[in-house]
Amino acid sequence: MSARIYYIASNTFREAVRDRVLYNLIAFALLLSGAAILVGQISIDIERLVVVDLGLSAVSLFGVVIAIFIGIGLVSKEIEKRTLYTVLSRPVRRWEFIVGKFCGLAGTLIVNASFMAIGVFAALLYIAHKFGRPDAWIFVALYFIILEFLIICSLALLFSSFSSPLLSAVFSFSLFVIGSFADDLRGFALLTHGFTRWFALGAAYVVPNFSTLNVISNVAHQQPLGLHLLVQNTLYALFYTVTVMSGAVLIFERRNLK
Repeated sequence: MSARIYYIASNTFREAVRDRVLYNLIAFALLLSGAAILVGQISIDIERLVVVDLGLSAVSLFGVVIAIFIGIGLVSKEIEKRTLYTVLSRPVRRWEFIVGKFCGLAGTLIVNASFMAIGVFAALLYIAHKFGRPDAWIFVALYFIILEFLIICSLALLFSSFSSPLLSAVFSFSLFVIGSFADDLRGFALLTHGFTRWFALGAAYVVPNFSTLNVISNVAHQQPLGLHLLVQNTLYALFYTVTVMSGAVLIFERRNLK
């Protein structure tokens, strides 16, 4: 990473902290601790399942919301404050600006997810009083959640590079919802014919397949995950992120900022 990209990324990270993004960690920890205590009192033999499912789902949901509502303003906010012109007046290329913003937001989300993961393990320890071998799969689920964040970050930056914050939020959230049901969309396509089938199949392969990255239920039920899934999801998320980021760079390079 070049010094210019690192500077933009670190500045983006500091701005996210100043926007009090990480304050949700306190609310999350309190909520999860209270839920763990409540679950321990009313559940029978499913305490671990509920805590893992609830905790990982909260990590994913919090991160997606943060990625969208911060990512959509990374470019528009700089233009509105006119700080972008100061940055680009220096020897900083436009692609370095976009990549730096992406790295800063991704770093914020990784730190955010790491702290929230501590809350998940603390609640799990409170319920089970010890960690077992199946609990190691929680790290895999968290890794997939981070891959999900990378895709969301790239999508938010792509839309923010040419659209308004409101439309960028609508586009990003819509793709997240549709991508969460990508497997169901493929199943629907197989039941249809003609243009509808081809349209549904095309949409299913174009939108990000978040359903394959969601292994929370498997981990909560202590189901092992294969190595092929780990490799497949890693390559898919990286390919999709790089592709979307390339689109964001191309659009921003050609955007008239005057």
